[in-house]
Amino acid sequence: MAWQEWERLKAEATERQSTQMQLNRVDGGAGGAGVLGSVPEKKKKAANAIEITLEPGTRKAADVADAPTAAAVRSFAGWDTAVGLKKAHEKWEDQVKRLMGRLSSHKVGLRGAVSTLTGTDATAGLTVRSVQSGLLGLEQ
Repeated sequence: MAWQEWERLKAEATERQSTQMQLNRVDGGAGGAGVLGSVPEKKKKAANAIEITLEPGTRKAADVADAPTAAAVRSFAGWDTAVGLKKAHEKWEDQVKRLMGRLSSHKVGLRGAVSTLTGTDATAGLTVRSVQSGLLGLEQ
């Protein structure tokens, strides 16, 4: 590779890297649009969908298996089948409990993200507006 070609490749690489991070953009590009990359309304809607639809539906679907499984365990009393059914149902209940916990965790996380991002954005705005320029009061 010729020295000139190497220098050209280095210059091109440097040019590409220097334009990747521009914090002072005003053209609506990433990082300069002035728009928070989060939509609180969508997070609230998702949290409400978990609370209103998914959690009750999941609990209802999980409860459907309780009575028939209990009846089957009683029917097979004294057999290894009853023990197996009981253990399988305990495992099922454990999995339902974990799923309900995950749904609740996601719901809380979505709601928390709304307040955290909104609060952080407001705090950052107040901080930026409170900085006084060293140029204020200087005469031209």
